[in-house]
Amino acid sequence: MNIVRSHVLIGMDASTIMAGARAVQQELVKEIKAKGLSGEVAVMETGSLGVTNMGVVLVVYPEGLYYANVTKEDVAELVEEQLLKGRLVKRLLYTQAPKRFIIKKERTGLMREQPRIVLKNCGIINPENIEEYIAEGGYEGALRAIGKMTPDEVIAEVKNSGLVGRGGAAFPTAMKWEFASKVPGPEKFIICNADEGEPGTFKDRLIMEGDPHKLIEGMIIAGYAFGATQGYIYIRGEYTLSIQRMEKAITDARAMNILGDKVFEKDFSFDLRVMKGGGAYVCGEETALIESLEGHRGHPRNKPPYPVVAGLWGKPTVVNNVETLANVGDIMRHGANWFRKYGTAKCPGTKVYTILGHVATPGLIETEMGTTLRDIIFEYGGGISEGKQFKGALVGGAAGAFVGPDLLDVQMDFVNLREYAAALGSGAILVMNEDTSMADMLKNVLHFFKHESCGHCVPCRLGTAQLVEVMDRIVDGSGGPDDVDRLLSIATVMKDASFCPLGQSLHMPISSCLKYFRDEIAGNQ
Repeated sequence: MNIVRSHVLIGMDASTIMAGARAVQQELVKEIKAKGLSGEVAVMETGSLGVTNMGVVLVVYPEGLYYANVTKEDVAELVEEQLLKGRLVKRLLYTQAPKRFIIKKERTGLMREQPRIVLKNCGIINPENIEEYIAEGGYEGALRAIGKMTPDEVIAEVKNSGLVGRGGAAFPTAMKWEFASKVPGPEKFIICNADEGEPGTFKDRLIMEGDPHKLIEGMIIAGYAFGATQGYIYIRGEYTLSIQRMEKAITDARAMNILGDKVFEKDFSFDLRVMKGGGAYVCGEETALIESLEGHRGHPRNKPPYPVVAGLWGKPTVVNNVETLANVGDIMRHGANWFRKYGTAKCPGTKVYTILGHVATPGLIETEMGTTLRDIIFEYGGGISEGKQFKGALVGGAAGAFVGPDLLDVQMDFVNLREYAAALGSGAILVMNEDTSMADMLKNVLHFFKHESCGHCVPCRLGTAQLVEVMDRIVDGSGGPDDVDRLLSIATVMKDASFCPLGQSLHMPISSCLKYFRDEIAGNQ
């Protein structure tokens, strides 16, 4: 085995590939060979390096140096200076990049220390190499669960960990599994909701692109816990790289007897299949997702019965989010008490966020539950860009809540935010500076929901259209004196009368935006 002195890891996710990462990778291999360095420098691909909006990003180890906005034309200089002569290419150096190892806590931006559980392998391993995942302790949790524990003991361990759904609803994960385990029947299903249609949210995509086996391991454990032998990963169709990597990971896991008949040569069989979604926002709702999986139009179902009783093809079905399942393997590997060392007493663990908007270092982070919004924005996000003032943030995606400066020091977790009529939602945090038009922001949110309404129920179908009509009047200055109140009135009716969470959820962004920015929005009339 050849031991090299340097490794160049190229972040390969959907956005960097569009920026030319493949061409940069090929040019690196070519230039390294031309300089006679093939035996000394290895070029490898990994998942997202956590940096967004910075083109092609790569990191050189063992130095841990990050280079951003790298183009094919930059490669010759990088190889000559950095890899051959050991000199920095300062014009491409990115000094706010995340690090794997512990960094001094006073550092700000993406370099700030992150207690990673879900993202611990992202940007470190090659996501298309199952052996690298196993080398990092992968599948040890599944092996412990299936080899040494009963299904009831697995459910109890997850229950004791306090893990709740990370897709937005925060429903106790073990409780779903327990409900499904008690429903009789030989055929049960586990579905991973990887539809991720919330604007500004791409954490699940980066998890699948950066560490697909982590999701597989979580689904194996879940299936064992409540008796499912078949799982489906429902991925939005636009997530081409996620689909490719998940399918390869499934194939590789089957080849190693981690999926299929007699998993780990134990008396448990389980298999997985990737299903492509059609891109409908409403399919983020679990029953609409199930309808889509069955080949029908993605309309929500009446509840009860709930999916744990009668889900996919009428069989007991559990639907969990990507991030939720990505926690399970480590909980089984290290134990519930280990997981509870992170986060708060009422909301243990970590949360993955995508920080976007007017921040100095936008990107993907993972931090403990209970971290304040101020820390997320001003420490991990590096503060407001261009030295401007913080005005507000939209927390939790389009269906989330607008918050003002008074909530900067509130702990960000499912329990605390509920007291302030806000929610973590999908984990997207869109930061806005003093120059942002909140009327335009709310208008964009309402137009999105009108476009995504499935039309199944009248309150949502007509309500979203009316909201857009009223908001358009307000923004163009032709609104009447009662139009601002009319927004809230329509949203309240939709909350009470809509069939599914799509129509019900508009009340939160509208009411929260009016709470903080009513005068500004009314001033457009």
